[in-house]
Amino acid sequence: MSALLGCGAVVLAGCGAMPVTGDVKGVGASQPGDSQVQVYAVPPREDAAPIEIVDGFLESMTSDDPDFRTTRTYLTAEAARTWKPSAGTTVLAQAPHRNGPTLRDVDRKAAGTTYTLTGEQVAVVDAQSSYRPLAPAEYSQALHLVRQKGADGKQEWRIDVVPDGLVLGQSDFKRLYRSVNKYYFAGGRADGDAPLVADPVYVRNRTDPVTRMDTATQTVRSLLQGPSDWLRPVVDSRFPAGTALRSDVTALAPDDQNVLRVRLNKKADKAGQGACRMMAVQVLFTLRDLTSARVGQVELQGERGPLCSLGADEAEELASDSGSEAPDSQYFVDDKGHVKRIPGSSRGSGEPEPVTGPLGSGQVAMSAVGVARDEQRAAAVSADRQYLYVSSLTSESELGAPAVTSRAAKAGDRLSAPSWDGTGDLWVADRDPSGPRLLRLVDGEGAPQEVAVPGLGGGRVEALRMSADGVRIALRVTERGHTTLRIGRVERHGSGESERASVEDLRQAAPQLADVTAFSWSGRSRLVVVGREEGGVQQVRYVQADGSTSSSGVLPGVNQVTAVAAADDEQLPLMADTESDGMVKLSPGDNWQTVLKDGSSLVYPG
Repeated sequence: MSALLGCGAVVLAGCGAMPVTGDVKGVGASQPGDSQVQVYAVPPREDAAPIEIVDGFLESMTSDDPDFRTTRTYLTAEAARTWKPSAGTTVLAQAPHRNGPTLRDVDRKAAGTTYTLTGEQVAVVDAQSSYRPLAPAEYSQALHLVRQKGADGKQEWRIDVVPDGLVLGQSDFKRLYRSVNKYYFAGGRADGDAPLVADPVYVRNRTDPVTRMDTATQTVRSLLQGPSDWLRPVVDSRFPAGTALRSDVTALAPDDQNVLRVRLNKKADKAGQGACRMMAVQVLFTLRDLTSARVGQVELQGERGPLCSLGADEAEELASDSGSEAPDSQYFVDDKGHVKRIPGSSRGSGEPEPVTGPLGSGQVAMSAVGVARDEQRAAAVSADRQYLYVSSLTSESELGAPAVTSRAAKAGDRLSAPSWDGTGDLWVADRDPSGPRLLRLVDGEGAPQEVAVPGLGGGRVEALRMSADGVRIALRVTERGHTTLRIGRVERHGSGESERASVEDLRQAAPQLADVTAFSWSGRSRLVVVGREEGGVQQVRYVQADGSTSSSGVLPGVNQVTAVAAADDEQLPLMADTESDGMVKLSPGDNWQTVLKDGSSLVYPG
């Protein structure tokens, strides 16, 4: 493989000189984080050995080869016609190894030969572009080669059996793809009351080889195709069924007035003005972090011309949970068990003060607190973790009867810290070994309902945090001696007083961490997680809700973290409880700073 230097970037030309032995070895790949590396596919040389064909094919898969035309030259005519590279992507820890006969072992008169691709599979990306992490497992797939008569009449080795999709090492996957959020509305709610829900997918960094679409167009195309299968049961799209980009749209960019015009097929003509404006909200939020120039306005066009237009400021108003309005106050429990508030602390202007009401006056000593997102109410767990109380934060009153009581004998087996979702429902886990339960209090009041978690198996919920949109829940689960982080989909069944909820289709959110100590949502589809890898030390890192590693990566080290808190607004500081330094905060672009020496259970509303 030859390397060409130019324009400050390293450009790799694949398959310039191939090895002629078949020992197990890694196929060359770009280095992690080397985002400027670009691989150019080259066709096989004349009379190439089978191993050269295999290596050339694998290298070519890591390129931006248009429609994989050059990549297909390594295949027989029939395999080239039927191979579907867009069927999905298998992600391996390292570039795939190939094992097969050496050149000396291949009979030059043989009709065929086989090489096996192996590696450690860590994730898959399906045909919907949705990422799913996997517990590390052995990957093994065969490539079969045969002799095929070339255009000049000579017999050439080509691959005739090849699995659909791409096989990439993690470094090449991160170089070629990027994570983007497409947005839908929480299901079953009217416009104005339905929060936006981020649905993360992976799209090509530059131009997609198959569709020839740029990154923004790929993302809008994915938005129009609908939510991922995992999220589909709990979200809605305002686009009429069958809506798609017109066939000639391959690039989307705002004009010099920052207006982005999106040309849609005739299915979009079915939308009324109200629905069209909500469609524009979905597009604006989806493209907000993608285009280099800020999109100030979106105009949606149907087959007969413009359908509607919407400005970015109007979209913020129509989105019921606009992040710009996220509260920046934090709450904690002091060393006497009183709930206190740090107002406006992101600006460094807040001094802790007791909250209004019985939680602040200390009628009962508390150990953990959760504050409703509107900051009108709070729920707190007693110091012995046996009782959960709900109280107003706006008026003085006596503390009412406990809303939840745990019967467990030990404090560590009783109630978790509570969490509020965006609908006003309150969630808490009772960790009683004789009957662990996940509980929900509708609107934060009334009798607690037990929430079914079918995929929990023998695990026990140790801690939980609800997403702002109310359709996802993050659970810290202990099972077989390890505590891991899982994400579940919250499905609501029925309506009114008969409504019940369940948590479906649990997925690993941080599979690379053997033990998770603490976690919090940080924005619409990202979490901050404290944990350690097998045999490693504690680290604080960001992960995406789909389980992929965030581009933000590992955060600056801080010692002995026991809890962490982040806001819906990612610009607000990250907070942490530590055993040695008390409560600390990390503002964007800054280092960790001590906020308070005493206290615990530091949280943002939610």
